[in-house]
Order: sequence, then structure tokens, then C-alpha cells
Amino acid sequence: MTAETSAEVPAADVAAAVSALAAARSVTVLCHVQPDADTLGSGLALAQVLHRRGVPVRVSFAEPAELPASMRSLPGVEHVVPAAAVPAAVGLLVTVDCGSRGRLGALADRLAGADAVLVLDHHRSNTRFGTLNVIDETAASTTSLVADILDAWGEPIDRDIAHCLYAGLVTDTGSFRWGGSGSHVLAERLLATGIDGGGITRTLMDSHPFGWLPMLSRVLGSARLLPGIGGAGLVYAFVLREDIGGLRSEETESVIDIVRTTAEAGVAAVFKQSRSAADTWMVSLRSRDTGVGTGDGIDVAAVAGRLGGGGHRYAAGYTTTGTPDDLVAALVHALDLVAAS
Repeated sequence: MTAETSAEVPAADVAAAVSALAAARSVTVLCHVQPDADTLGSGLALAQVLHRRGVPVRVSFAEPAELPASMRSLPGVEHVVPAAAVPAAVGLLVTVDCGSRGRLGALADRLAGADAVLVLDHHRSNTRFGTLNVIDETAASTTSLVADILDAWGEPIDRDIAHCLYAGLVTDTGSFRWGGSGSHVLAERLLATGIDGGGITRTLMDSHPFGWLPMLSRVLGSARLLPGIGGAGLVYAFVLREDIGGLRSEETESVIDIVRTTAEAGVAAVFKQSRSAADTWMVSLRSRDTGVGTGDGIDVAAVAGRLGGGGHRYAAGYTTTGTPDDLVAALVHALDLVAAS
């Protein structure tokens, strides 16, 4: 197992997960809403292994209706089915990178119809909603946890599976800007299969249509800085429906990585308006150490938890409703409460 997971996941949990996967006669893998490369890469890696073992498998997510364009080149996408094609009653249901049942969106109701639910995740805020939960909050990505499970299962990681695992690893570590030594050990192993690491990274993280530039200009124009909030400072911006136009979901998701570079703020937030409901917002939070490697930055998972969401210490999110002024006020209040606790 990788250095980042071996100390945190009980061997019995991993063995139980392997047993459940090996015994399954059919498997449904559910990714979280607005899927990123970690949830989809994890799901597709598992799907490919199950398919080559002759096990019927499907992968799905509740929204959006189509697979994000940047992830359509991931091996195994032929196993992705529309949310409506996921039956109410399933055998083994596996959720990947989902911290709570709410992250499944409209597909959360499939949990009740499953014979067994295996939860694979690396979020500290995971609510352990499965019948079997394998959670490692120290893992750099859920794909790294999947790699550990495949190793314990004795299933080889070929080039196509490595592609999917690397996709989740490189995105969740911000191109290895964070994460421990285990991330690099796993990356070296995956690259040794012959995958194009640079090409995968460019497709997922460094390629945007031209329309992203004017959108970014409008959104960054809404940015505001509140220096004293939470003792670390808060910078935030809004992505409105009229800003999005015909852009892909990954374009709006990328905004937080620019806003978070603000030197005067220890916490960054981006409020993204829902395309379907004007008063509904998806909020991305990021924080960083207030000192060099001290680990004392604001715990945004705790902040998000107070607002109905969750995530990691330095990256979290939640969904909420209200006016822009209400949203900012609620976030400021939650930040102050967490900073004071």
C-alpha cells in the first residue's frame, strides 16, 4: 500500500472491500454530482477491472446530463450510463469520492435498493453511509485508495487503469503541489505503465475554450477581499448564470484555483450559481497554512460542515440557497465560529 494510506485503513476493511467486489455478480458505481477526475477516474478504474473479470458493471452520476468534455478521453467511459438507466434495485453499489449521500444527488435513492453499499473515499467529513466503509482521510485521492484495493485484490494495474488512477491523483494534488511522498511513489508506478502524464494533465487542467477568458474577466471583477475574517482573511467571487453561457462545468470549477492565489487571504471562496435555480449556489472553499508548513490554516471542512457540506481541511464545499449578501454573511459567520473554536 502507498505510504499515505497504509497507516490509516485497517487491513480488515480493505479485505472486506475486496471480498465484496470479488463476490459481486453485478456492480453499480456511483460518482458524485458535477464529477471531477478523482471520482470518475476511481469509478472507471474499478469498472475496467470488473469488466475484465466478466462482471456486469455500470458507472453513473446524477448531474450534469453529459460527461464533462475534459474527461471523455478517460479509458472505460463506455461503462458510463445516464442516471435514468440506473435501476432502483442493484446488487453491489459502490460510491467513490462521495463524502455523504447528498453528494449523490438524485441517485441517492438508489442506496435503499442495493443489496450492499461499499463506500470508498478520502474525505475526513465522510458520514460513513455505506454498509461497508473504506475511508482514508490521509490519502491524496480516492484513486490512490482504489490502487491499494486493487493491489490487495491481486488485480494488475495496466495502462488504461493507470490512466484513470493518475487522472484523479494529479488533479486532487494540484499537479503534486500538495500531498505527501506517497503521491509521487504512486505516480512513478503509474507512469511506468506508459501513460502520457503530461498529456493527461493538460487535458484535465490546462485546456480551456476561448470563452473561459471573458468569463474569467467578469468573475474576477466581482472578487472582494475581507482582510480580518476568521483571523486569516477571506477572498471571494461569484460566478453568475449569465457569466457561464455555454461553458462546461470544468470551466467554472477552475475559478477557485485562481482566486485562492490571493496572498492577503488565508481562505478563498467561489459561489457558483445553479443553471437551473437562481437562488441555489455551489460553493468551493480553499485554505492554506498561515505559516510555512505549520498546518494551522483554517479548517474549511469544518466551515463547510456548519453549512451542510464537507471535504478536506484545505479544500471543501457545500450547496446552499439565498441572496449573495446572505451567502457571504453565512460564510463569514461560519468562518468566525470555526476560528474561535
